[in-house]
Amino acid sequence: MKRCPQCGQTYTDNDINFCLNDGELLSRTGLSDEPPPTMMMDPPRVTSRLEGATAPPVQYRPPGQMYGGPGQGMATFPRNPDQSLPIVSIALGAASMVFICCYGGIWLGLPAAIVGFLGMRNADSDPERYGGKGLAIGGIVLGIISFILTILMFVFAILAPQF
Repeated sequence: MKRCPQCGQTYTDNDINFCLNDGELLSRTGLSDEPPPTMMMDPPRVTSRLEGATAPPVQYRPPGQMYGGPGQGMATFPRNPDQSLPIVSIALGAASMVFICCYGGIWLGLPAAIVGFLGMRNADSDPERYGGKGLAIGGIVLGIISFILTILMFVFAILAPQF
């Protein structure tokens, strides 16, 4: 049996250690100033068994980040491959098809084919640094088609007055 020293309430439940009315620490009747008995528990279980391990655990690195190495504090991110030449090639090829009536195949189609060839060669030789092989092929095709059509149009323009 336990008793509250402040309000005098008595409790028969041995699991209660504090008074439900005022929160005062309960004391056992007959033993007025002794604290409640200490409960002994089993020792904690071991959850990590690294006693025999010699190497430290591997640190987690988020995907997409590549670190320069020891001593370099800044993280670098992978770059997208350079597609400048293939984009210029496809733009010149498209413009040469638009301005084919003004002999654009000579002034725009031929450079589109040349720049597209350079972009495709870069993409083949170093694919990690350069990309856009499909754009380069598209620029080559458009440039060659507009160049051939412009040459044919020029030849017909020269031969037309004779017929």
